[in-house]
Amino acid sequence: MASPRRSARRRVVLERFQSTAAALPGLAEALKSRLQAHPRWSLGGFSLIALALALGLVQGEAPDGVETVHANVILPERDANAGRQIEAALDNLTTNPVVSPAVVDAPEPQAVIPEREWTLVDVRPGQTLERIFRDLSLGPRLLHDIVHLSEDTRNLARIRPGDQFAFDLTDDNEFVALRAELDEERWLFVEREEDTLVSRIEPRSLDRRVVEASGTISSSLFNAAKASGLSDNMTLRLANIFGWDVDFALDIRAGDQFAVVYEQVWRDGEFLRDGDILAARFVNQGNAFEAIRFDAGNGPDYFAPDGRPMRKAFLRAPLNFTRVTSNFNPRRFHPVTRRVRPHNGTDYGAATGTPIWAAGDGRVIESAYNNINGHYVFIQHGNNIVTRYLHLSRRQVARGDRVRQGQTIGRVGATGLATGPHLHYEFLLNGVHRNPRTIDLPPADPLPPELMDQFSAHGQGLLAQLQALEQSGILLARRDDEGCQASTC
Repeated sequence: MASPRRSARRRVVLERFQSTAAALPGLAEALKSRLQAHPRWSLGGFSLIALALALGLVQGEAPDGVETVHANVILPERDANAGRQIEAALDNLTTNPVVSPAVVDAPEPQAVIPEREWTLVDVRPGQTLERIFRDLSLGPRLLHDIVHLSEDTRNLARIRPGDQFAFDLTDDNEFVALRAELDEERWLFVEREEDTLVSRIEPRSLDRRVVEASGTISSSLFNAAKASGLSDNMTLRLANIFGWDVDFALDIRAGDQFAVVYEQVWRDGEFLRDGDILAARFVNQGNAFEAIRFDAGNGPDYFAPDGRPMRKAFLRAPLNFTRVTSNFNPRRFHPVTRRVRPHNGTDYGAATGTPIWAAGDGRVIESAYNNINGHYVFIQHGNNIVTRYLHLSRRQVARGDRVRQGQTIGRVGATGLATGPHLHYEFLLNGVHRNPRTIDLPPADPLPPELMDQFSAHGQGLLAQLQALEQSGILLARRDDEGCQASTC
């Protein structure tokens, strides 16, 4: 056990240590000022001073049996650079205190998702999902649980020929996961996690490629479009863009030209479908029409370069273009009655069942049948305009219905006084029959001024593409003509 005297000595040493530690900051500043005043102090001298201070911490009355020794210290010769070295060391000590290094946690290892080995199954005609599961030796209970897992998985039961399913199975033929195409932009996964099934949706990346096509009509638009690589569906969409300005059943002439800039949708290196038409140009009998796809806030639509909508208040022809069997003619010889009487409309020959559209927004004022008109529909529009549709095979609107431009109101037929399937279409202004192909249609409102700069910037590059396509098409047509003349074909 320590004696009271020894304990008192320990307290004295501890008190001196604490007071010295408290005085260290001031001491450092004092040393710094001294060194600035006497820069020739040697580094060795400073070291000895520091050693003396350390010894002083423990100096005092020696413990029992320990003799205190006092020694004279002889300083070494002065070094001219020592003062500056010490001063720099003190500056570094006061301005850059020692900081304990931060402890950085090691990153957690990422979970490695094993690559699946899918078994692909293409749906054949007449095949059901139950039959697919049975062929894979998967039980009906599993199929029931998957189909009733969520609203998305419930749609898996509605499969069609050409659909594809992918199964991940163990070596023992145990179910691990199922992958199905939810739509062209999303995968649907069903996976087993321990004793439960979970579903999730994963996006699929689509590649939209901008392509071009152009051509010159020699016999028909369909033939010229097909020769340029356009599908029939894309050809109809092209005609619909200009359907307010061009009657494609009657106005098309040899030498008319078209140019189209549009998108193709690809996925995983395979072509899926045609996308949107971004811009188009059609030259009909020397008159050029251009259209640019632009969203003015109410969904994308097509506008002329000056901002006027391509969409007018009325369509020139209320059905997909085909052929005109009889024009508007005040003195036409009727093929059935064998009499000369006015033909106050235009007859469009088309296959039975071809959709007939409302030429403009309006309200159905007649939807009935009689022995002359067959099934017919009359629509009242604004500005005292009425349109009439006769000889339909069936009607799809009733009296009082509100209709929108382009809405299907019936189907082409040969009912009433008709010699074959066609649509008889009439256009009346203030109760007077007018030729729907030549009458000036009411214009639509242009783009607002605040959108014109944005629209012009958007369409500038597309218009340049169309002009380049047109020029290449003209040169190609001229070369063909020259070659034909040279060979006297």
